[in-house]
Amino acid sequence: MTGRCYGLAFVLVLPTVLALGGCTALAPVNPRIDHVDLDNGYRVGNRLRHTHSAKNDPDTLFLLTFSGGGTRAAAFSYGVLEELRRTNIQVDGKNVNLLAEVDAIAGVSGGSFTALAYALYGDKLFTEYESRFLKKDVQGTLTRRALNPLNWFALGSGLYGRSEMAADYYDQILFNGATFDDLMDKPTPITAVTGTDLSTGARFQFSQDHFDLICSDVGKVRLARAAATSSAVPAVLSPVTYYNYGGSCGAVMPPWVRDVTLPDKPSRPAGRALLRYRDMQSLQDSANRPYLHVVDGGVSDNLGLRGLLESLEELEASRAYQEQIGLRQLRRIVVVVVNSRSAPDTDWDRRSRAPGMVSQLFQSSSVPIDHFSSESVELLKDIAERWADKRRLEVAERQLAGMPKAQAEASVPRLRFDAIDVSFESIPDPEERHYFMNLPTSFVLSDDAVDRLRELGGRLLREAPAFRALRQDMLEGVASRPKANPKPSALDDRLDPP
Repeated sequence: MTGRCYGLAFVLVLPTVLALGGCTALAPVNPRIDHVDLDNGYRVGNRLRHTHSAKNDPDTLFLLTFSGGGTRAAAFSYGVLEELRRTNIQVDGKNVNLLAEVDAIAGVSGGSFTALAYALYGDKLFTEYESRFLKKDVQGTLTRRALNPLNWFALGSGLYGRSEMAADYYDQILFNGATFDDLMDKPTPITAVTGTDLSTGARFQFSQDHFDLICSDVGKVRLARAAATSSAVPAVLSPVTYYNYGGSCGAVMPPWVRDVTLPDKPSRPAGRALLRYRDMQSLQDSANRPYLHVVDGGVSDNLGLRGLLESLEELEASRAYQEQIGLRQLRRIVVVVVNSRSAPDTDWDRRSRAPGMVSQLFQSSSVPIDHFSSESVELLKDIAERWADKRRLEVAERQLAGMPKAQAEASVPRLRFDAIDVSFESIPDPEERHYFMNLPTSFVLSDDAVDRLRELGGRLLREAPAFRALRQDMLEGVASRPKANPKPSALDDRLDPP
C-alpha cells in the first residue's frame, strides 16, 4: 500500500497507533520443518507442472505482476484479469480465454489481494471480489478497530500487532482462513506475493522455496497473513514477525548459486544474483537472526518485478540453471506489468514553507519507490533486448564459420520476449490521466472509482500494441501448432526458486 497519500483516516490515527509502541505481530507462529522435501509444498516448479495442461501453450511462459497501491492497485489489476478472461484464442479448435494461459502471478501490497484471491477462488472471483473487498471500506474498519479501547490491551501486548488485526479482518471478509496448503489442488496460476525484510531490505517471498531457507512450512501460513504482511506500511501498520529456524533443515540452494559463486566467475551479469545469494545466506544464520520482521513488499519492490529480474540474470549467469528450467524449449516469455503508480498533485514547489512532518514521511518513502519502479520496467526491457542481441550474435558467429544463413537461424533457438506495460502513464487523455494519477493510496475508494479502475485496466491492456500483437500471434500460432508434450524440466522452477 505504498504511495504518497494514505488517506486522511490513517493520518489521523497515526499518533494513536504510534503511542501503542513498536508492537509487532508475533502470533501465530510459523511452524518449523526438520528437513526439506523438494517434491512437496507450494513451490514454483511443482505448481507449474501441476497446473499445466493441454490447453496451456507449452512454448510460452506467461507472467503477470501486480503492483502496490491499496484498493487502487487491487481494482486496476482485477480489471486486467477481467480483460484476459474476455480475450479468447483458439487451441485445438476450442475457444480458450487468455487468462487460462497465465502461468504465474506476482503480487505486492495492494496487488497481492487480487493475486491471492484469484489463486484461491479462480473464476468464482469474478462474482464475489467486488462486493467482498473492492467496494468495502476496509480502511475505515481497520481504523475503527485500532481506536476501539477494547482492542488496546491486545495491540499493546507485543503479541498482537495492528497487521495481525488486519489479517483477521481480511480472513473475515475475503480469505476465510485459507492457507497456502489450500492452494495446492487449485488449477490456478502459481502466485508469489512478497514482503520486505526490515533488517536487510531483501524480498520475503511466500513460497516453500523461500521458506526452506528459514526451515518453516509456508503451507500453514494463512493467505490473509501473507496479504497483511505484503501491505504492512511502515509506521501505519506493524511489521509482521516470523520465526527463523534457518540452517537446521538442509536447505538446498538452486543450481545457479554454484555458477555465480565460482572464483573465476565474472561479476556480470551475475551481480544481482550474487546479492540474492547473500540475502539467502543471511537467513541461514538463525542464531543471530531468530526473528524476521517483515513489512510492505513495496518497500523493496513495488511492481513485483524484482524476483523476475533476478531470475533472468540468474539464467544469463548459469547454464546449469538454463538446463534445469528448459529455457531452450521455450518460444516466448510474456510479462504483463500492471503498474498502478499514482502521482497526486502538490503545491510544495510553489511555497517557501516546507511540507509538514507527516507529508515528509510519506513523500520520502514513496518517491524513491516510484522512481525505482519505473527503472525496473526499463531494466526488464533492457534484458529482453540483450537476449535478442545475444541471439543475433550467435547467428552471426555461425554464419562467419561458414553455415548458411537459413541454417544458422534455425540452429539457434528463437526466444521472443514480450514486455507489456499497463500503467496510468499510457492514458492518452490528459484529464483522465490526471484523475487516475490523483487517486489516493488507501484501502477505501468510491464505487465509481473502483468501476473506472476496472474498466481502465481492461482498456489499457486491450489497446496496448504489444498485447494486440501477442493476441494475434497466439490466435495464429497456438491454433496451428501441434500438441506438445514438453519434458518435465521445461516447466521446472520458472521463477526465482527461493
